[in-house]
Amino acid sequence: MKKGIHPEYRDVIFQDTSNGTRFLLKSTIKCKEKDKWEDGNEYPLFKVEITSASHPFFTGKMKFVDSAGRVEKFQRKYNWGKKDEATTETEEAK
Repeated sequence: MKKGIHPEYRDVIFQDTSNGTRFLLKSTIKCKEKDKWEDGNEYPLFKVEITSASHPFFTGKMKFVDSAGRVEKFQRKYNWGKKDEATTETEEAK
């Protein structure tokens, strides 16, 4: 291997933010946070939204994702869809 061009391959803690499960794996990912592992050593910490410990395929449990709420929030923020509803109501009144 050519020296000085490869990222550092080290132990990193991956934490699932949905249920708190933690894994100690080898990775080259860059992390800003650090945390202590069960062995007492401090390792870089990388937080992820979903892992095999929380994914419905691996757990066998369905997890409801509030995507409709996100869409409605976006529409309210940018006032989308309101014009269409107002014109439909006035046309129906005629």
